Amino acid sequence: MTEKLTAAEHAEKIEPLLAQGWTLVDGREAIYKKFVFTNFVEAFGFMTRAAIHAEKLNHHPEWSNVYKTVEVTLTTHDADGLSALDAQLGAIMDKLAGG
Repeated sequence: MTEKLTAAEHAEKIEPLLAQGWTLVDGREAIYKKFVFTNFVEAFGFMTRAAIHAEKLNHHPEWSNVYKTVEVTLTTHDADGLSALDAQLGAIMDKLAGG
């Protein structure tokens, strides 16, 4: 089972993502970000590349895609909150999106 972040780990691992445009989700321990690309193919390519990393981590995002927009929510359900996997996948997604 993946461990939920401590307060110190939260500050260390989640705060940098918040500085990159991720936001805390109201009412649950999760982070959210909207990625906007130039077109559908670019958005879908991002999702495909991110899916490969998610599968390797065995950590899968809650996400949706409409045309050129991909909305992502990250949380660790079995930890009932944020874990190091959320921070890791969020940073990977930022890198894949060029941010």
